[in-house]
Amino acid sequence: MSVGLPGYQVPVGGEARRTSSRLESTMSLSPARVLAALNAVRAPDQPSPVMDKAVVVGGSIAGMLAARVLSEHAASVVVIDRDDLHAAGGRPGVPQGTQLHALLPGGFLQLEHLFPGFREQALAQGAVEAAPSARRSYLDGRLKVVVPDDADSLAGSRPLLESLIRQQVLRLPNVKTVTARATGLVFDGQVTSGVRCDVGGSAGVERADLVVDAMGRASRLSDWLAEAGWERPALRRMTVDLNYATALFRRHEEDPEHAVVMALHSPATSGDVAGAAFFAIEDGRWMAMMAGYAEHRPGRSAEDFVRRLREQFPSEFAVVADSEMLGDVQTYRHSDSRRRDFHALTRLPAGLVSVGDAVASFNPVYGQGITAAALHAACLASYLRQGPDLGLPARRFFALQKVVVDAAWSISTSADLALPHVDGPYPRGYRLSSWISRQIVAATVTDVATARRFNEVVSMRRHPGSLATPKVILGALRANRRAR
Repeated sequence: MSVGLPGYQVPVGGEARRTSSRLESTMSLSPARVLAALNAVRAPDQPSPVMDKAVVVGGSIAGMLAARVLSEHAASVVVIDRDDLHAAGGRPGVPQGTQLHALLPGGFLQLEHLFPGFREQALAQGAVEAAPSARRSYLDGRLKVVVPDDADSLAGSRPLLESLIRQQVLRLPNVKTVTARATGLVFDGQVTSGVRCDVGGSAGVERADLVVDAMGRASRLSDWLAEAGWERPALRRMTVDLNYATALFRRHEEDPEHAVVMALHSPATSGDVAGAAFFAIEDGRWMAMMAGYAEHRPGRSAEDFVRRLREQFPSEFAVVADSEMLGDVQTYRHSDSRRRDFHALTRLPAGLVSVGDAVASFNPVYGQGITAAALHAACLASYLRQGPDLGLPARRFFALQKVVVDAAWSISTSADLALPHVDGPYPRGYRLSSWISRQIVAATVTDVATARRFNEVVSMRRHPGSLATPKVILGALRANRRAR
């Protein structure tokens, strides 16, 4: 979840071309400049095919965004998923689909790049516009400063946002779906040449010039690589033990004054509740969420959920709690953050990339999932625009993607390391960086400049390194001194 961020000025015309050109020499650029350039990537004016056929394994949001990019560079794109991707509503393969999802302003702008007019279509299907003035955020009970020129965002359920993205992709003429279970990869020497599938008990193969793994946290790609004699990417984990509870309430206001309200507790004051939030979503409903860590599972019953909303959070939450609850409380557990370091493999087959949660999955409290997936799609677009040799490993893609993964990983894990039940591993200089982070977060309550920069970073519009500057740190210290 995020307070939101100011809009990033997207280059156009010649500047956009220069931005694309700068990404060609990725390794010579700072991570901050790479992330800024990726945020500026737009769909091309004209398709530029570099392959005959691409196959995406997994119809997740990350898979759909990858298919959207591939549609500009492949004669045909096939998306393989066990679920019927043409069915309405949420997918059974998304166990967390009933939980509250934040579309960060950065992710919203990325979707506008990929699907011009996305905002209008989302609003037409019931999403609620969340302008800066309609969002409120609290830290330890203190109302955070409103950033005047922050970017707009959207509020809606995960099934609404995902189905809208899916609709946009599946109407593309060169994208089709196969309802099947992917069972492995096919290799032609050093090149990935297809995906093995089980379709209704019959084995088959979807041939491909490029295969994209979008199978999510439980991706089997590492096993498939090991079975074929390739290296298995290193898997890094950080224990989170997050427990979510989400409930729906009837909303009577068609255009509520506050469409998104969040109240987070810092680790030192969180007790058994890490935070709560509620969003206005489609069909005249509020979606409210409560979270706790480790053994704390607040809000598992309707009575406990409503009581805590009334007693442990600012007054806006009581308004929701006094509304009619629709259905039961839905719970979800997120055990750990994890990442697979494909970029570090010394032996990697050509014609293969991985995106979304299959590469890195973070503590969902920070709402990075959709935005990170959209930036992975930007990495793929940048890689394919250079007309790569698909007979060679996609190292340039993984180098770009590493910048995105490192940024999101540092945002989420640096905060998670402060949780009492998390015991590392702590990076070098953690004590100092943790103290600086606490000063910056505290300053976001009262200081516009600090809040603006912080929101840009959390929304992945700027690199986390932009917070570690003398100007930002001194500004935060001055703001906190004034507040005291």
